[in-house]
Amino acid sequence: MTDATEFEDIPTTTLAELLGRERIMDIGIRPLWGPPSRLAGPAFTVRCPPGDNLMLHAAIYRAEPDSVIVVESGDLDYALAGGNVCAIAQRRGIAGFVLDGVIRDLSEVRAAGFPVFARGVIPIPGAKKTVLPLNERVRCGGATVDAGDIVVADEEGVVVVPSARGTELLTAARTRLEKESTQTLDDWEKSHRARVEELLRAAGGPEGEGA
Repeated sequence: MTDATEFEDIPTTTLAELLGRERIMDIGIRPLWGPPSRLAGPAFTVRCPPGDNLMLHAAIYRAEPDSVIVVESGDLDYALAGGNVCAIAQRRGIAGFVLDGVIRDLSEVRAAGFPVFARGVIPIPGAKKTVLPLNERVRCGGATVDAGDIVVADEEGVVVVPSARGTELLTAARTRLEKESTQTLDDWEKSHRARVEELLRAAGGPEGEGA
């Protein structure tokens, strides 16, 4: 199994090109403070019904260190977590939260430097009533996430790397980054322009300057 920490230096933009749109969370899942810490770790998955945050609060005591807790909620009316929950998660070694929902106590979370990617902030907490299974498949930001999938997040967004493809995608990403590191802007422009002109010609578009 691929060590999720190996993805810490892989940009989400590179992974997105390899994974495709279905593995990218929507633009509503954003870092709540900045500049955000890069986040990479195995997913510990949680489902919370609207207005209830019990299972996220349980998850901070059950997730392994370096895990990214990923929550399916979609609730924008009640906070899933606050400053103390984030502080305990941080103290227990949780890498960060990726939440399809909202939190509160943002100033405390920002001051602690705990990475939270979510839909926003609201001051009222949710209830703690509903017990649901942990580490089952969830939908977060429109992307499917299974327990153990590698979640990578930065200021560009959040991507989900299927655990079964971790080694394959890590190798492909590193190969692409190495190639890009040796390519000058002049090289890129030459290749890019040739490709654009080829596509235009194939579609019957206008000829370029000097064509």
